[in-house]
Amino acid sequence: MPILNIRKTRNGKGIFTAKSFKSGRIIYEIKGNLIRAEKVMELWKTNPRKTENMFRYCPTRYLSPEGELGDYSNHSCNPNAGIIKKQGRLFWIAIKDIRKNEEILIDYSTILGADDIWIMKCNCGENECRKIVKRIDKIPKKVFVRYKGLGIIPKYILKTME
Repeated sequence: MPILNIRKTRNGKGIFTAKSFKSGRIIYEIKGNLIRAEKVMELWKTNPRKTENMFRYCPTRYLSPEGELGDYSNHSCNPNAGIIKKQGRLFWIAIKDIRKNEEILIDYSTILGADDIWIMKCNCGENECRKIVKRIDKIPKKVFVRYKGLGIIPKYILKTME
């Protein structure tokens, strides 16, 4: 039985758990193809929808999960999961206890470097909703400190702020 599945949400489709996860546990590896940053920029200019679900993998590459579970990853300003890079691979990790059948939600800002140009209107509906999802250097300091303490801002994203 798969530990994750795709279901309809109010904003399209999302990733849901088939079991519970304790805070700090790795949920699943994010799989896909690595694409050079230059190619992502070309795609963004000609067909921005093709770049919507890409994850920053390192300073010069993005991971495109097209056709994989990561393609259905959704944002929340009050996420229950984050992304970590371990041994050259990206994983979702629980940052709160996640119940069975709960949607896995990340804060997209944690994978947007200070040199990224992507923004998105937020529709998460949380009390702490920021209304617009921006890159890591534009999130509230209190949120940044919390995410950094949780270890869900990859080092290569932090370096873009130097």
